[in-house]
Amino acid sequence: MLGLSKEEITLFKSLNTPQKVQDFINRIPINFEEKGDTCYSPKKVLKENKCHCIEGAILAALILRTNGHPPLIVDLEASEKDFDHVIAVFKIDNKWGAISKTNHAVLRYRDPVYKSVRELVMSYFNEYSNEVGEKTLRKFSNPVNLSKFDGHGWMHNEEDVWYIPNHLTEIKHFPIIERKQIFILKELDEIERKANKITEWQSDKAKKNL
Repeated sequence: MLGLSKEEITLFKSLNTPQKVQDFINRIPINFEEKGDTCYSPKKVLKENKCHCIEGAILAALILRTNGHPPLIVDLEASEKDFDHVIAVFKIDNKWGAISKTNHAVLRYRDPVYKSVRELVMSYFNEYSNEVGEKTLRKFSNPVNLSKFDGHGWMHNEEDVWYIPNHLTEIKHFPIIERKQIFILKELDEIERKANKITEWQSDKAKKNL
């Protein structure tokens, strides 16, 4: 049903805790989309050995699925001054946690200690900022169960799975702050901005400029 090889299933079964899934996702290089926008399926991520945030979230959701969790992702919507982010979410002992693919020191893994999806999302609020230090997280979606796309073969498509991010743009999102609160948000201080500039992977173009 999942369209995966025995080797892939064996690999995914070995990643039998969310912590192991996160460590595996971290080891995959960032997809800098140097040849254009992509939205790889999990099988394509493994083939290309690179992924960005939504590709990592979709892969993490599939790995969680092979280990008994529903394949859930949540869309984090930013202001027009920043980029959206997608996380894979899971529950253990009725508490929410998240797996996240990012190239930065922030917006990363969350332990399953949060009572609700909103509480989980709010744990990202202070860190979620743009290059000039403005806090930009504005809305979030309910968890989307990727099994709804099983008929499209999202687990193993060779073609990009654009129908998933397209769906995320269409569903309801819930605001986390009021408009009047935006104007009183404190920008990140110098040390926070420095932390946000730490990256795990460098593009080939960046390496050439060193």
